[in-house]
Amino acid sequence: MKTFTLPKTNPPSYIQNGRSRLEVAQIIDIEFLRKLPPGTFGRAWADFVDENQLQAFTTAPRRQQLHEGIHVLTGYGTDALGEAELQAFLLGAKLRLVNLILLISQVRAIHQKQRCYIIWKRLWAAYQRGRLSLLDPDDWQPELLWELPLEQVQTLFRIKSKS
Repeated sequence: MKTFTLPKTNPPSYIQNGRSRLEVAQIIDIEFLRKLPPGTFGRAWADFVDENQLQAFTTAPRRQQLHEGIHVLTGYGTDALGEAELQAFLLGAKLRLVNLILLISQVRAIHQKQRCYIIWKRLWAAYQRGRLSLLDPDDWQPELLWELPLEQVQTLFRIKSKS
């Protein structure tokens, strides 16, 4: 398999909105992504947004705009357990208090609906996948990867298939 290294680029430029929150210019052009060939990371992102009837964030903090892309890379769903798995993965990839808080709130939401052992087993597996990955959710640049095959992007970040 051909290896791919990310080029060195300047950090994204931030804009200040009226609520004193840093936002970045639009990253996701969903129409552009829909036109990419099937199997590419960008097309998989567009398909994920469409299949789950989501609105791609076009103005928001960078991390929020890129949330769906991490779903695409990891394969976690948008249901409560999938969101909890995603937060566990992010906690493993880069320890941040916000991910721990979101994970706890998701677990509380699903705790009554499913057996606790199964939930914790899946969350632990997601956390371990995050620990083993090379993804830094704060500075990854998917806009450089749109046209690559999804599997190659997963390999680049060492995101293994769910078991």
